[in-house]
Amino acid sequence: MPIDDLLPSLAATLDDHDTVLLTAPPGAGKTTRVPPALLSADWLGGRKILLLEPRRLAARAAARFMARELGDEVGQTVGYRTRLETRVCNTTRIEVVTEGILTRMLQRDPALDGIGCVIFDEFHERSLQADLGLALAREAQQALRPDLKLVVMSATLAVEPLKAVLDDPPLLEARGRSFPVEVHYQPVPRERRLLDHVAATVRRALTEHAGSVLVFLPGSGEIRRVAALLADHLPERVRLCPLYGRLAPAVQDLAIAAPAPGERKVVLASAIAESSLTIDGVRIVIDAGLARGSRFDPNSGMSRLVTGPVSRAGAEQRAGRAGRQQPGLCYRLWSEAQHPRLRAHTAPEIEQADLAGLVLELAHWGAQDPAELVWLDLPPAAHWQQAVDLLRRLNALDDSGRITAHGRALLEPGLHPRLAHLLLAGRARGWPRTAAELAALLSDRDPLPPGAGADLGLRLQALRDASKTKSRGSLSTARRLADRLAAGAPRHDQDSAEALGILLALAFPDRIAQARGGRGRYLLSNGRGAFLPEADPLAGEPWLVAAELDGQAREARIYLVARLSPAALESALGEQIEQTTVAEWDDRRGSVIARRRRCLGALVLEEQELAQPDPATIEAGLLAAVRRRGLDSLPWNTGNRQWQARVELLKSLDPDRWPAVDDATLVQDLEAWLAPFLAGARRWRDVERLDLQRALNHLLDPGQQQALQQLAPATIDIPTGRRVALDYRAEGGPVLATKLQSVFGWTRTPTIAGGRVPVTLHLLSPAGRALAITTDLSSFWRQGYPDVRKDQRGRYPKHPWPQDPLSAVPSDRTKARGG
Repeated sequence: MPIDDLLPSLAATLDDHDTVLLTAPPGAGKTTRVPPALLSADWLGGRKILLLEPRRLAARAAARFMARELGDEVGQTVGYRTRLETRVCNTTRIEVVTEGILTRMLQRDPALDGIGCVIFDEFHERSLQADLGLALAREAQQALRPDLKLVVMSATLAVEPLKAVLDDPPLLEARGRSFPVEVHYQPVPRERRLLDHVAATVRRALTEHAGSVLVFLPGSGEIRRVAALLADHLPERVRLCPLYGRLAPAVQDLAIAAPAPGERKVVLASAIAESSLTIDGVRIVIDAGLARGSRFDPNSGMSRLVTGPVSRAGAEQRAGRAGRQQPGLCYRLWSEAQHPRLRAHTAPEIEQADLAGLVLELAHWGAQDPAELVWLDLPPAAHWQQAVDLLRRLNALDDSGRITAHGRALLEPGLHPRLAHLLLAGRARGWPRTAAELAALLSDRDPLPPGAGADLGLRLQALRDASKTKSRGSLSTARRLADRLAAGAPRHDQDSAEALGILLALAFPDRIAQARGGRGRYLLSNGRGAFLPEADPLAGEPWLVAAELDGQAREARIYLVARLSPAALESALGEQIEQTTVAEWDDRRGSVIARRRRCLGALVLEEQELAQPDPATIEAGLLAAVRRRGLDSLPWNTGNRQWQARVELLKSLDPDRWPAVDDATLVQDLEAWLAPFLAGARRWRDVERLDLQRALNHLLDPGQQQALQQLAPATIDIPTGRRVALDYRAEGGPVLATKLQSVFGWTRTPTIAGGRVPVTLHLLSPAGRALAITTDLSSFWRQGYPDVRKDQRGRYPKHPWPQDPLSAVPSDRTKARGG
């Protein structure tokens, strides 16, 4: 294997360094060759090696392969641990574990006593648990275990960011594949749909080439549809095998096993087969070019599934599956020109995931700020805060962000905090079996086929029926998890028709759904809209609790749900129900209406109108009316608006001295300046009688009011002795508009704001039309006035047009008789 030449160098490098980065092409053998090669290293000192794998299937397969290579049984020298299965013994030296298992081990023993080396395999996938595991292991290494060795490896590793955060560890690179892979680009023809093209490419590959075929599709739905397209169109002795996450382990093992002699197989796989797996007999890969992942929206607290193009790194991993055992072929169902435009790597899960579990793990670790640990990418602030808010609501964190005793208990089952909370609540209320079954069902994808409806009760019954019949189908994993979570509990809970709704409400308090207009339309307690298809039997229920939604559209579609009675809602979330008094403006009555409400988040459970609301409630209602109607609904006059423009001008010159008085700020700060002047007001006509200038003046202290008159006066005296208003709202303001003859003798342009701002003069004709607009009066008298005088003398002979305007007497009148 290509990795073999590098193994002695790896062991020697770890002798001198605590951390090593290792890259090797797909199929180079790193997953199964590296751990056994390190067993005899002196620095290991007889301790264990942990190999982290992103998926249970890969963990089992890697352990079996290494055990077989050592001539041993799984569970002896080489074993594995997953959430549902453990096969290790006292003499196990290599443990292949799924990523969440490492986190549990670190939390229980931060020093990792007895562990000498931790290997992070396929780190390019950047799963949330891999990032968390590396952050915790690195801190343990730095603070407690300087002799602990860390190896981070992948075929498509983003090296530079890792070197930056891990203090520039040595990088080892293996060259060459096990076998070459020939890549062909086969874009989808315009007249053909993608899945039809996939099926056609499979048939063509089977006809033109020997060997088994591995097809990459985005998910189980596409796998089923392609399977249906191929079912009656495959050559003899070709077996069709699905491979995706929620299949029973036995079905998954069948897909990756070697075909019988003389047989071939077509494996239709999700991303589960992208890395760490060798599927015996495969020499042809067909890549549909799509990947599906979950994107979390911290604003709604909901995730949505997004299907998009695979990354270049992902495509490289997929192609590598064809060259594991012999020279192979890879058909990419996009054009060669498109390939360089694909993103280089898949976005890290930490940037788009629900972080509730991560935040709780870090709180247990003692870190309330993610910056306290080493990350390739810091958790997004909005995602972090949403997780903190949820955990506080579940009583897992206190107000300061520290973990509570209940929060520590939530970590024990290895579930999402919501489901762990559900599980513990079920135990406390006498429904441990029901809670375990619900948690198991919600830990994985929906076990029922599309079109089965959204009722979680149907899934619960299917799980119980599967338990009686010992089904080996898609419910087997959920059944095994439920049995583990309910260990020691009676086989049957005490009867309660409300158990399902209460337990789900405790886990999803932000997803209580209240019916609103139209069948199947709901408002959630988090303020979002949601809907059930009208044909769903539960679409007419007045109250529901939603366990699974897709937040993709403006209204989220509900996929899994349970009935919830008002009594069950009170039982589950009574402590979170708030009683408030709200004031609203009623346009029809022209007055404030006050109501007392009992609310759960955005949902109004009960409402009662108050006959005699208190003054504070009326005030709040009037302010709400102003905000709804807009600031222009207040009794503004020209002077008020000029005052606003004067203050805004001074703020532009001296921002720290003057308050913001633009409309947006005034609306935002109504409580500060308008509310004190609403005493006794109850109806809109009372607001219309308001002295608005008195309220606006409240925004300035006495010193500012005096400075306003001095620096931005409302009027200015002109040479005739007349006082003229300045227009601060005019374009180019402040503007002084006056007849030209009234400023004879003025040699300089007047200014405001201590001489910092010139007044713009609009010099008018006797008819009131602008003859000149200037901010430089001296220049106007020299250069502009002669032409104006020449043009206007004949038109307005009764008005003075002296040759020397600077020595002329200013006047608002016509010439004297006989002048």
